[in-house]
Amino acid sequence: MGKSVTEKIIEAHLTEGRLEPGEEIGIRIDQTLTQDATGTLVYLQFEAMNIPRVKTEVSVSYIDHNTLQSDYKNMDDHMFLQTAAAKYGIYFSRPGNGICHQVHLERFGKPGKTLLGSDSHTPTGGGLGMLAIGAGGLNVAVAMAGGPFIVKIPEIVGVKLTGEVRPLCLAKDVILTLLGIETVKGGVGKVYEYFGEGVATLTVPERATITNMGAELGATSSVFPSDGSTKVFLEHQNRANDWVELKADADAHYSKVIEIDLGSVVPMIARPHMPDSVVPVKELEGRKVDQVVIGSCTNSSINDLGIAADILGSRTIPENVSLGISPGSRQVFRSAIEVGIVTRLVKSGARILELACGPCIGMGFAPCTKGVSIRTFNRNFKGRSGTSDAEIFLVSVETAAATALNGKLTDPRMFHSVKKIDYSKHILIDDSMIIPPPVKTEDVEVVKGPNIKPCPVAMPLESSLSLSVVLKAGDNITTDHIMPAGADILPLRSNIPEIAKHVFESVDPEFYSRTQGKGPFTIIGGENYGQGSSREHAALAPMYLGIKAVIAKGFARIHKENLINFGILPLVFGNPSDYALIEQGDTIEIAEIGKTLVSKNSITAKIANKNKEISLSYSLSSRDINIIIVGGLLNFTRSKI
Repeated sequence: MGKSVTEKIIEAHLTEGRLEPGEEIGIRIDQTLTQDATGTLVYLQFEAMNIPRVKTEVSVSYIDHNTLQSDYKNMDDHMFLQTAAAKYGIYFSRPGNGICHQVHLERFGKPGKTLLGSDSHTPTGGGLGMLAIGAGGLNVAVAMAGGPFIVKIPEIVGVKLTGEVRPLCLAKDVILTLLGIETVKGGVGKVYEYFGEGVATLTVPERATITNMGAELGATSSVFPSDGSTKVFLEHQNRANDWVELKADADAHYSKVIEIDLGSVVPMIARPHMPDSVVPVKELEGRKVDQVVIGSCTNSSINDLGIAADILGSRTIPENVSLGISPGSRQVFRSAIEVGIVTRLVKSGARILELACGPCIGMGFAPCTKGVSIRTFNRNFKGRSGTSDAEIFLVSVETAAATALNGKLTDPRMFHSVKKIDYSKHILIDDSMIIPPPVKTEDVEVVKGPNIKPCPVAMPLESSLSLSVVLKAGDNITTDHIMPAGADILPLRSNIPEIAKHVFESVDPEFYSRTQGKGPFTIIGGENYGQGSSREHAALAPMYLGIKAVIAKGFARIHKENLINFGILPLVFGNPSDYALIEQGDTIEIAEIGKTLVSKNSITAKIANKNKEISLSYSLSSRDINIIIVGGLLNFTRSKI
């Protein structure tokens, strides 16, 4: 039987385990990336391992999240990250150089390589033919230390693309269509691999839009082949030598195949407050909007900005709409200036935002009270924009530009006279804002400001647990619910004692104060607990507050890994109906938990104050169990080193 692209990359990087479905394996990581909101902890954890230099082929530290610098905290973090990069042999992408996924695609990504990043949208690299995976920061630190990334062999789903997209319907509409089919939890434990004659009609940035939002499916990764389009992209980047052809065998096997006729795809829109709540734009056309934002790591290539300018033309947006443009990289921005794209956008009334994540993570350009904001971003979770009662809709660049021009939600196909232009040949290469690591690092001093605190470490697992239920949550709890982002909280990412005060504050403002009482604690959750970003703070801060276990109906992949990494036990209801038996304030007792885990028996827990027993299960490897028993991955790695 032939192999898929995913299988070929895994096989070439296998360090331990067997290539059998469901088996746990270790893969060698060629490249890593971090961003500043997660990176400080990554490098503090790497520092704690006492390894003088990273062992990957390429590691890059990006500044793209905490760029507002309303006080000293963000710039202190940037100084720490820059000096840590120099100390440990890491490339440093300076503030203003752009968003990690866009820049990495342009300047570092290579077909056939593995990439591990401390950001959930790292699978963007799959558009270039990489196996790119988002993970918790501690996993990334271990990879930089030369350790393998441990993952279960994923189920590989084939997405067969046929035909060619029609004018003003593009890649964003393709992935929104797939989200409507598969949902935000349909991709857990899966890799989506794209094949078929329709693939050749998509450029690398268009493919990257699709793989970027594979994260919204809950997928481990998404992968395209490396073909002629990949070669053209790398040639435009003066990196033709990095190209290799990589394609699935003709008889490659997939667990299932989803076929999408690109010619049948229509402009789509994701309604509040989930990326899979999708309908055709036509169904909502005419709705008044207050704000439109174009860009972010999902849609910020030069062609994205170019089609927006082409639709806007020489016209000015109406007075009731605020339009923001968030370019993905300095390279894109400079090139767009040179060919007049930026001039046309500004003439239309657009505001040019910083080359950073910005509004996508609630870092500026928040909507008005009860505002309707149309965005080309990848997530629309409630409150993520910085305005708790705003309604956020996700669309393509074409739909966003047409909507901005009309002041109401608009199907872009009315602008049928606008022709697609390929601006990528105008790309200007400029790496002056990327600092390569020095050869000698002995004299480099790592600078730490007062907001940078040591990373807390969990205690080993106790023999028996008596846990107070500090919170009972519902389905689809996101990492934004657990550990909010935004301009007020993101600067605290290097200070766990301070950021811990904000855990679950959007769900229950009293959560932090309750953790100051009698512990230890457990949290009760519904389906898909922990979906969203890779932020390990959503596990680390609860651990700091005394959370020892989370009992849920199901977990999102990255968050479950982060819970394990910080010594928090992820348990699943054996009978989902038992969820209804537990209330906030109950006490859950589990006897001889360590012995039970090692023997791999099912767990019988007792709701002590109600004298009722419930059955709990877990999906943990022997390695996972050992990590939890010793108090997390940092302790486990130290013992191995």
